[in-house]
Amino acid sequence: MKSKTSAILITGAMLSAAVLPVQADPMLDLLKVLRDKGTISAEDYNTIADAAKAQEEKMDKMVATAKPAASWADKVVWTGDVRYRYEGIDDDRRDDERNRNRLRARIGVEAQVTDTVKAGVALASGSDDPVSSNQTLGGGGSSKGINLDMGWIDWNFAENLNLVAGKTKNPFYKPAKNGLVWDGDYRPEGGHLSYDNGTIWAVAAYHFLNSDNGSNGTNDVEEMFGAQLGFNGSISDTTSYKIGASYFYIPVEGSASFVDGDFFGNSSVGGLHALDYEVAEVFAELNTNLGGIPTTLFADFVQNTDSDADEDTGYAMGVKLGKVKNKGDWGFGYTYQDLEADAVFAAFADSDFGGGGTDVKGHKFSAGLGLSKNTQLALTYFKNEYGDFTRGEEFDYDRIQLDLKTKF
Repeated sequence: MKSKTSAILITGAMLSAAVLPVQADPMLDLLKVLRDKGTISAEDYNTIADAAKAQEEKMDKMVATAKPAASWADKVVWTGDVRYRYEGIDDDRRDDERNRNRLRARIGVEAQVTDTVKAGVALASGSDDPVSSNQTLGGGGSSKGINLDMGWIDWNFAENLNLVAGKTKNPFYKPAKNGLVWDGDYRPEGGHLSYDNGTIWAVAAYHFLNSDNGSNGTNDVEEMFGAQLGFNGSISDTTSYKIGASYFYIPVEGSASFVDGDFFGNSSVGGLHALDYEVAEVFAELNTNLGGIPTTLFADFVQNTDSDADEDTGYAMGVKLGKVKNKGDWGFGYTYQDLEADAVFAAFADSDFGGGGTDVKGHKFSAGLGLSKNTQLALTYFKNEYGDFTRGEEFDYDRIQLDLKTKF
């Protein structure tokens, strides 16, 4: 009977040591008592102790192997968004109204490589249009294209100072995200240096329009430069503001169009850009709370200081009420914008307002409703006019967009 009991205890102890190594020490203490009372032999005790030790070493190795993998996963972040859009356009220069369904899909990954270095890659739907990642649906359900949207390295080489290189998010702040100078989908290529201490921010950028001097027949690298200085301030616990100034130098006089032979409202002579763009910008944004409603007011003014420019001025001003993030949230917005033909480099301005580019003016109305967290239904209506300078006649332009969009 004693032999049978010992066999059962030994078998149970060995199974426990194998399956539950965390409990091995208490089990061995119990077996010591049994050994000392003669219930199990010293040989059996040593066998169990050796097995428990071997299992514990095995588990330690497994944990040590798993920790680096888990640590690396913690340093990688995935992001993305999907937008389905119905769009209707009534352009006075076209005989018929245009109606289309479009999709925008984007996905990106960002990795914290070291304490001071980050890197990211993002893909997006659409064509190679620099200011749109929309994909028009059709073609009998054919597969759609995916392109490199971003690829960058960010080195935080000193406190609040970052050097970023690659195809990146636009580093220049846009008041209320309005596209007077820059479309929201534009991804500059080159590098920039940024400083931000929470109160003051500054950016200096060197970007390429064409980095291959053997591809344009001129042996010239085509480039642009930009700088911005801004200040964040607060008036009260519920009211804050941003003010800033920018300067962009885009020396394109004598260069061909960079996008499909189109100058998008800018002046041209003989199929070449007629002017350089030396754009000075000042802007202000006020964020407050009116009766419990998040409210943003903004104004943005630009002027091309190139001495040969006549149609050289642009401005935008507007208001946003509410903020859409969760189910039941709502928001409204209104913007008036007037952008003369050579006020900015047209290829990178808002691609929706007036059909895109410059020599446009008019109104933009927007509304949004939260359907669930990070998912909303949005409606935007553009009531614009364009072509007064470049075409010698002003044309009406109406555009409506109904969006279902989500992000993750």
